Amino acid sequence: MKITKVTSYTVHPGWRKNLIFVKVETDEGIHGWGEAYSQYDRDRAVVAQLDALGPYLVGRSPFDIKHFTQFAFDDYAARRGSVELFCAVSGIEQALWDIAGKACGQPVYNLLGGRCRDRVRVYANGWSYGLKEPADYARAAEKVVAQGWTALKLDPLPAPWRTYIPREHEERAVRVIKAVREAVGPGVDILIDQHRRLAPMHAIRLDKRLAEFGLYWMEESCAAEYPDELAAIRREIGVPTVIGEATYTKTGFRPLLEKRAADILNPDVACCGGILELKEIAAMAETFLVAVSPHNYNSTVVALAATVHASATMPNFIITEYFLPFVEFGDRISRNQLKPGNGYIELPTAPGLGVDLDEEALKQVPGKPYSPRKFRHPADEPGGI
Repeated sequence: MKITKVTSYTVHPGWRKNLIFVKVETDEGIHGWGEAYSQYDRDRAVVAQLDALGPYLVGRSPFDIKHFTQFAFDDYAARRGSVELFCAVSGIEQALWDIAGKACGQPVYNLLGGRCRDRVRVYANGWSYGLKEPADYARAAEKVVAQGWTALKLDPLPAPWRTYIPREHEERAVRVIKAVREAVGPGVDILIDQHRRLAPMHAIRLDKRLAEFGLYWMEESCAAEYPDELAAIRREIGVPTVIGEATYTKTGFRPLLEKRAADILNPDVACCGGILELKEIAAMAETFLVAVSPHNYNSTVVALAATVHASATMPNFIITEYFLPFVEFGDRISRNQLKPGNGYIELPTAPGLGVDLDEEALKQVPGKPYSPRKFRHPADEPGGI
């Protein structure tokens, strides 16, 4: 079996960012789907990498997955990585696993060593986008829990993202989480995301205050490029800490593990290097007694399925991400997207990733150019905090 074509589709799901899907075709009529991570204003850069890298796969065996990721970095990229490169590699890599599973008549997790569990736990995200007041967060959280969710994630800090923040931002975060905890009760897990933004002096003070609300974790108090500072925050705050959504390949995760920078890693299958890379990162983490909770700010179709298959094989997996606003769109483009029930997704049993996409439906929802965003000027910044 040989690869004959690599095609990408950039589509708009009706909420926030575009999504990028990748189709790999073969001369035996078996095709596979993957998904590349996308970011505002950077979709074209990811697609450019897919367009340039894709032709180098034509004529190759879809089973040579590890060699593909090796030559993509060593030869194609001359060992110069970028988020756009790793997004493209990840999307193609998932599609190759989908082909391999279909060709073998097995779900992908069976090709990765088999199951460690029959279902994977998921948490709800995307439910709090655009909310302002603590009461708004509380009412929205109640609705999510009423749908059967037992874990939900949010970022309680207001924009803009800055390393040094005024005290009122801290106070606002405390009010939001207090309102959410009171609304959902003690039995629901609350996960906090801080999006890599804070200096340790702010992170430690704020995170200690938020700890009283019985948090499941504190995610990305500062950037992964500061493993020593992350380790210091972890030691101080008394809440399990998470890092990794903006880190790519095993090499990027090595210093985070060596420095004991987090209790949990959250690599994303759509940008970390793909399914096998995600599994290998988890294996590295296992030797440090670090858990893995894959990030998934992607569709609830292909990238979610890839995440579920990889997660099924990890002894140190704990929970993964599910973006509620993408669900309706997933139903429009796929007849068999994976659906959670009471906070869990049952493992699919179909060959490959277990999901397929409707190409005609994809063609009906092309990606949209982003409206110009309003970034701050020096006059908009505080003179100090």
